[in-house]
Amino acid sequence: MTNEAQQAASTGRNVAIGAAAGIITGLLANLVRKAVVQAPTVAAGSWDKALAAEHAAALKLFDLLEQTNDRATMRRRVLLMQLKHAISKHAFQEENVVYAKMRDEGLTEAADHLNHEHGYVKQYFFDLGEMSKSDPAWLPKLKEFRALIEEHMREEEEDLFPRLRDRLSDAQNKHITAAMNTQGLKLA
Repeated sequence: MTNEAQQAASTGRNVAIGAAAGIITGLLANLVRKAVVQAPTVAAGSWDKALAAEHAAALKLFDLLEQTNDRATMRRRVLLMQLKHAISKHAFQEENVVYAKMRDEGLTEAADHLNHEHGYVKQYFFDLGEMSKSDPAWLPKLKEFRALIEEHMREEEEDLFPRLRDRLSDAQNKHITAAMNTQGLKLA
């Protein structure tokens, strides 16, 4: 093999090694990011406490949004995006695990009602996303959205989640917690 051919082969190997290292680094960074996002939910413990902790975190984002004025358009965009991501991950966990288990345990009407309300949550995100962030009607729309969310949370935390938790054995509650965290990690 000529010196030129050896250099080309070496360069090709180096490029391949570099590309593989970049891919592995990117995948690992994404896994670490997902773990960090899901960590507060996991740390909260049982599925119902974890969902309540996520509710509280969402309300803090609402607080920050409500503190903005019509000139803080970029801040509103960023905070709304963070709120949408947090609530979307949260809803994914609820819809794919908790509400499904509620149906299995005979709480079908309640699960369907909660799932139906998630459709309105998506509507509010669409409407707020489409509105100009400097529109004077933006903040009242956000407050209307928050009122819906708070009532939804109250119903879950004070009535429906305790009813489901009490119907399940310790092993079933642990299983729901693990399944919910697995689903959350997918969107984290």
